[in-house]
Formats: sequence, C-alpha cells, structure tokens
Amino acid sequence: MSEKLGEDARARDLAPLLAAGWALAGDRDAIEKTYEFHNFIEAFGFMSQAALWAEKLNHHPEWCNVYKSVKVVLTTHDAGGLTHLDMDLARRMDALAGPS
Repeated sequence: MSEKLGEDARARDLAPLLAAGWALAGDRDAIEKTYEFHNFIEAFGFMSQAALWAEKLNHHPEWCNVYKSVKVVLTTHDAGGLTHLDMDLARRMDALAGPS
C-alpha cells in the first residue's frame, strides 16, 4: 500500500502539476483535470493509452468521457489521499495528452 504524501513531497510534487492545469479537488484529497481533444477518437485514444499505464502501475483513475473531453480525478483510495502514484500517473497522462 502506498502512503499519503508528506507536506514537503506534496508541495514539491503538486506545484508543477498545478501549473500544468491540475487542480485540487474541493471535496477530498485528490487532484483533477479536464483534457480537451479535437474529437471523440482522440479522447478515446488518450483513455486507451492512459489505461495501459494505469494497469501497469496498478493505479486506476476515476474518469468520465463526454465526446471530446475527458475529466480525470486521481487519488489513492487505500491511502485516503494523494500518493506518489497519483503524481506519477498525472505526469504520464499529461505526456500522453501533449501540449495544452
């Protein structure tokens, strides 16, 4: 089981993600981001590629796809909040989505 991020690691790891469009969820210890693509095929392709990373990391996002947008929420349920797994998956998702 992963452990929740300590204050130092949290501040260090969250800063670049917040600058890249991630936001703290208002109702729990989680981060969220909505990706916008040109069409449904691109959005679904992103989800398929992200699913491969999620499975490899054994860390699965909460997400919702509506046409060309994908809303992602990351938290580690077993730890009760944000862990290094959330930071890692967020960075990988950003890399898959490409420049905003």
